[in-house]
Amino acid sequence: MNNSTISLTSRAADHVRSYLAKQGDASDLRIAIKPTGCSGYKYVVETSNAAENDDNTFESQGINIVIDSQSLPYLTGTVLDYIKEGVDEGFRFNNPNVQETCGCGESFTISEQTS
Repeated sequence: MNNSTISLTSRAADHVRSYLAKQGDASDLRIAIKPTGCSGYKYVVETSNAAENDDNTFESQGINIVIDSQSLPYLTGTVLDYIKEGVDEGFRFNNPNVQETCGCGESFTISEQTS
């Protein structure tokens, strides 16, 4: 495993550990991007219990992270945090590949210099 592609802050890792413990059969965190929204892409965060053939696996803070091969170039260097601000809480991605985000914060544009 390699941990240089994506990393979790301690807050994100604590949240993921707690969530995975409640899931029973899930042991990994799956992160992907998919085309959608007003800016082009959005993040997908799910649980996983096994990597598939085109997946890459990484470890950060003791959490196994699974990323499909198509999403991998767009997530390289990303730091995933978990934020609680008032009544809002959720994952926050610090992705150096993002050029801009939409006004609602739900989608983003990615630099095409990923290779």
